[in-house]
Amino acid sequence: METPAAAAPAGSLFPSFLLLACGTLVAALLGAAHRLGLFYQLLHKVDKASVRHGGENVAAVLRAHGVRFIFTLVGGHISPLLVACEKLGIRVVDTRHEVTAVFAADAMARLSGTVGVAAVTAGPGLTNTVTAVKNAQMAQSPILLLGGAASTLLQNRGALQAVDQLSLFRPLCKFCVSVRRVRDIVPTLRAAMAAAQSGTPGPVFVELPVDVLYPYFMVQKEMVPAKPPKGLVGRVVSWYLENYLANLFAGAWEPQPEGPLPLDIPQASPQQVQRCVEILSRAKRPLMVLGSQALLTPTSADKLRAAVETLGVPCFLGGMARGLLGRNHPLHIRENRSAALKKADVIVLAVHHSGSSKVDDMGPLPTAFLSPTPGTVCDFRLSYGRVLSHSSKIIIVNRNREEMLLNSDIFWKPQEAVQGDVGSFVLKLVEGLQGQTWAPDWVEELREADRQKEQTFREKAAMPVAQHLNPVQVLQLVEETLPDNSILVVDGGDFVGTAAHLVQPRGPLRWLDPGAFGTLGVGAGFALGAKLCRPDAEVWCLFGDGAFGYSLIEFDTFVRHKIPVMALVGNDAGWTQISREQVPSLGSNVACGLAYTDYHKAAMGLGARGLLLSRENEDQVVKVLHDAQQQCRDGHPVVVNILIGRTDFRDGSIAV
Repeated sequence: METPAAAAPAGSLFPSFLLLACGTLVAALLGAAHRLGLFYQLLHKVDKASVRHGGENVAAVLRAHGVRFIFTLVGGHISPLLVACEKLGIRVVDTRHEVTAVFAADAMARLSGTVGVAAVTAGPGLTNTVTAVKNAQMAQSPILLLGGAASTLLQNRGALQAVDQLSLFRPLCKFCVSVRRVRDIVPTLRAAMAAAQSGTPGPVFVELPVDVLYPYFMVQKEMVPAKPPKGLVGRVVSWYLENYLANLFAGAWEPQPEGPLPLDIPQASPQQVQRCVEILSRAKRPLMVLGSQALLTPTSADKLRAAVETLGVPCFLGGMARGLLGRNHPLHIRENRSAALKKADVIVLAVHHSGSSKVDDMGPLPTAFLSPTPGTVCDFRLSYGRVLSHSSKIIIVNRNREEMLLNSDIFWKPQEAVQGDVGSFVLKLVEGLQGQTWAPDWVEELREADRQKEQTFREKAAMPVAQHLNPVQVLQLVEETLPDNSILVVDGGDFVGTAAHLVQPRGPLRWLDPGAFGTLGVGAGFALGAKLCRPDAEVWCLFGDGAFGYSLIEFDTFVRHKIPVMALVGNDAGWTQISREQVPSLGSNVACGLAYTDYHKAAMGLGARGLLLSRENEDQVVKVLHDAQQQCRDGHPVVVNILIGRTDFRDGSIAV
């Protein structure tokens, strides 16, 4: 028989269990209420009569960040934000392909020092931008991509153009977020803009579903049934949809700060700077390689140029640093980089991936030539570090530590690896080395190699060709004609590769090439962004004929938006850079041939002006260039179709 003492503990378990069950139920209900937004809706108003929409919040944040242009190809998913931008004075520039919109935003970011912005519609609109976003990532350009999306309620349910866009862009972007409520638009965009510029700059992506962009009454019409449903299940579903809608718009129009957040820019420590000063002070044959990171804010180009001149160290300039010292500066070394790196006893690598791959001292121009300026981290462009001498002391500076130490465990070792802003570091280095000088014979030795290469090109320019024009001679005349206020956009292989040696930007931030990704097709977008950012500059685009095929249709964009740019198309009727390797090694020119197409006439069909340079008017190259300049100054985009022979750098000949 069970005793009362034994039965008491068993009886006391029931109230405890009941209390635990009730507590669990209450917690579950509170959690569900929180997820459904019920608590938030108690404190924040849903203005059902308002005709405002989320696009207005987007535009307000962009304006507060100083954005003057947004590049786009229109789509119904993003119409509200485009209309709102127009109303707030942000110029909406629509292109004929989404990739051009992102390239234009990239150019705007590089030249302005701020965030370039592009907006495209959902699904295929976004997938069309992938190449340009990857190019911006490799070039470390701070761009904001705004992408439309299906309604939050219909995602993963087979809606029109609904794909998993976040998974697509996470590997490409520093910041990748989908906005789920209207009230989240402002803080999300502020965070995205700051992320794009902080640390190592790069692209960011914000997905904006249609139900956070359109006004309440339109979303309600699409989401909530017009007639109250019958039956318990129907009423529950109706309540859920009405509550979902209320949570979307609760607190949507309450005031929020819209301006920029503080940026996080890494800086070299005083101890690191001092160690680098000591290393460089003992150098006899110092050399510096500067790339695009040197031109990032907060250091201005003028301050950086003054610092480099004061330092007095010969340098190679790559990426956006091309033109930093102006034309023909005695410290700027342009040729035979590998040989110079082998001879230097101290090397300062202040560069990143957006520098490009002019292989000026490793034999003929290779098939893998991607973009035409020196300056890089230790990737393929420095033979993964193998071109660096083991006896050299190497100082490398970069905002990105992983990139900075690329291949340092295999072929090279840095004496000092400094994670920090490049421009600020150079200024501090100069402060610590005040009064330091180096023997002039070192600079003179490097410049002599430049002079020898220049003589080689003069000889190439004088060589006869069987038909068409000598491209070296044409580009020498371009160099002589190029005005001081010009911005050069380069997009191509052979013609652009030759131009990299012969045509010099007239100042800093006046050269735009794709960078390490070697992307063809950047030309029209870069030109669009450059001309809008610098309306007083003359934008000269140097195209290969293969690359020009990507950009031709955008002359419709230039005409519609009254954007006068000048395109010089080196037309040798082929993918010659590939053909040069493919034919000798594999015995076939398959897929390498193009035609001597009348690109100037095609441009005229789009409303632009077109000019032809050929053997028939070879004595009028300068006149034609001046005519094209004048037409641009009169407000017309111009295409100059230049029929050229095919260059061959192996034996110094120029083939047809």
